[in-house]
Amino acid sequence: MERVAITEEASKVLEQLKAKHGELIFHQSGGCCDGSAPMLFEKNDMYLDESDIFLGTLNGVNFYMNQDQFEYWKHTHLTVDVTEGRGASFSLEIPLGLRFLIHSRLLTNEEEAFFNLK
Repeated sequence: MERVAITEEASKVLEQLKAKHGELIFHQSGGCCDGSAPMLFEKNDMYLDESDIFLGTLNGVNFYMNQDQFEYWKHTHLTVDVTEGRGASFSLEIPLGLRFLIHSRLLTNEEEAFFNLK
């Protein structure tokens, strides 16, 4: 089972950015700028520590969330999508006039049991 997925449209943008920038990483902090929007960085431009939780891989790109944010979202399945507009962050899709965003839904009982949340 997966905790995070990506839409077809967002996947196309991600592949375009991988071709241009190489190895990438998604991070969702819940902090400043775009708040809880997922941000895409070149892999070596993002410092991860013990407060970052690995949620899964999207097209070969690891997705992490800060543990404080994860506490709010741990009962949800996340889907990365993309929309037109400029976000207020340094995420790599911003120069394209796009921004990544998250759609969420509550985990099913089966998913919660799988992830040991019950």
